Amino acid sequence: MTSPGPRISVVIPVYNEAATVAEVVRRVEATGLAREIIIVDDGSTDGTVELVRALEKEHTEVRAFFHPSNRGKGAALRTGFAAVTGDVVIIQDADLEYNPAEYGRLLQPILDGEADVVFGSRFLGGPHRVLLFWHYVGNRLLTLLSNALNNLNLSDMETCYKAFRAEILQGIEIKSDGFDFEPEFTAKAARLRLRIYEVPIGYHGRGYEEGKKITWRDGVRALWAIIRFRFF
Repeated sequence: MTSPGPRISVVIPVYNEAATVAEVVRRVEATGLAREIIIVDDGSTDGTVELVRALEKEHTEVRAFFHPSNRGKGAALRTGFAAVTGDVVIIQDADLEYNPAEYGRLLQPILDGEADVVFGSRFLGGPHRVLLFWHYVGNRLLTLLSNALNNLNLSDMETCYKAFRAEILQGIEIKSDGFDFEPEFTAKAARLRLRIYEVPIGYHGRGYEEGKKITWRDGVRALWAIIRFRFF
């Protein structure tokens, strides 16, 4: 049963997450906040498709969409955003690195009428698994460059956890197909002078042996995206 107030749409891009997608949906439902859970399978080949179809049948809040081939996180989010019917959107990865129990923290600045967009920062003091020094350095450098070009002071531009009023999607056309969605969304939110807040969140990161997908190549694409969407 969902709580009264704004209708919350949770968008979950999924690619080869058969081991975790059902648990993610269970955790999202356990918050009692989601009016709809929009899952976009992005061409999975590990049995995720069958699991997502079963989840859609079992859970009335779940709506599922399927890409015939892998197109990337940004492409999956575009599909999900087009299907949103709620007032507020939360982006949720399907890999258990982020905890839906923290939705209340993400939503509060929006519910208070203070924010249009809220970033959940992994670097503001929340509990986190200790992992991957160079991944951390890359995130901080990309955030620094994004801040400099967009005149922001975010601590974690690359975070998955972004909550925002659904109506802002009318003014933001996402073009990125991959992980460069993050710098594109940030640049366009800054350009629209949206009210952006940050809140601390926990982070339970995975190593590459556990299925983490982002690589240094995605960092290079993000670097170009920061420049591209600021100037072009």
